[in-house]
Amino acid sequence: MNRKERYQKVIAWFAENQPIAETELIYDNPFQLLVAVILSAQCTDKRINLTTPKLFLRFPDAETLASASVDEVFSYIRSISYPNNKAKHLVGMALKLVGEFNSVVPSEVDDLVKLPGVGRKTANVIASVVYDKPTMAVDTHVFRVSARIGLTVNAKNPLQAEKQLVKYFPADIIPIAHHWLILHGRYICLARKPNCAHCGLKEFCTYYSKSLKKPDLKVKQKPQKPVKKLETKVH
Repeated sequence: MNRKERYQKVIAWFAENQPIAETELIYDNPFQLLVAVILSAQCTDKRINLTTPKLFLRFPDAETLASASVDEVFSYIRSISYPNNKAKHLVGMALKLVGEFNSVVPSEVDDLVKLPGVGRKTANVIASVVYDKPTMAVDTHVFRVSARIGLTVNAKNPLQAEKQLVKYFPADIIPIAHHWLILHGRYICLARKPNCAHCGLKEFCTYYSKSLKKPDLKVKQKPQKPVKKLETKVH
């Protein structure tokens, strides 16, 4: 099976079995999603969704967040990973969003990465989810799953993986394919022990075919020793 055929099979399986796939972060507008994605770095979506309601209530838009102190923002996000840095990033992001982008979350990746706390992965998420652009955000799940299945080959870093995925996935599929791979990595193709038994992709997965799809081995049974019968004495 060549790579083009593997992509076709992966797309067909997901399209049939997971036609709806979207971010698990809870948000109401592009600004809230941007904040949530910045916070989600090295943290679970579940934890972020527990944290953001009060944060969004206090800072509903870029203007209110831009006028906040880092210490106040920290007090709302102290339960997540790296709260000090993320508090600084959020205030800096809001200031730049207000000052340079008229408080509107930009649609272009090159503009998004100018915002503090926004790397290429976060920028690709916003461009894809909010603006439906064919950008592929490669997080740890996407990187791992795409390599295991065989969608990427010898990708040394997320950017190399991104370029391969964007090359082979049709442009209109890329926004949902990002979520397909993330959710598959989050619930099936786990980092430590992939759940191949419940994976619908295993028949065209290179990891499964190389590591797990082995012929059944016949187990040699040791000959059983005859059981001695106990004599019953009648008194």
